Amino acid sequence: MRFSWTGLVLAPLPVPLLFSALMLGSLQTNGAVLPFLILAVPGCIVSYGTTIFLFLPSLFLLSLSRPMTGLKACLLGAILGAAAFLPLTLMMWKGSGQDSGPPTESFLVFFLRWVADPTTVIFPLAGLVTAGLYWWLGTWRNHSRLRDLRADSS
Repeated sequence: MRFSWTGLVLAPLPVPLLFSALMLGSLQTNGAVLPFLILAVPGCIVSYGTTIFLFLPSLFLLSLSRPMTGLKACLLGAILGAAAFLPLTLMMWKGSGQDSGPPTESFLVFFLRWVADPTTVIFPLAGLVTAGLYWWLGTWRNHSRLRDLRADSS
């Protein structure tokens, strides 16, 4: 698959924005701009960081060995989305002690408790959606270029 600037800029954006909007809708607050930004900015940092430093290199390496399809890209995104959960959980564990100090429980106990949380499913789903959007935006642009080339040659 060819690299897509449009995919890189647009694909990681909808999931953090949608998640922030849904969380704000459940809070029923009046001044919604600041809480929205407090949720959306870290979400965008994680989403863009995972896309740039995990998804794109992995997609490139996989595409060297076999032809990529939309399904393979989406599966890769879901796996890498689930993998992005680990470093975030480790950061939360490091500050899980009293007054955000050193942890009082083992990482395994903390991790098992966090994995049982229903919001954990957001990570693989976010990876799947982001990868699917990246794939769609990249192939859509390539198909529109091919269509333009065919129209020019006739």
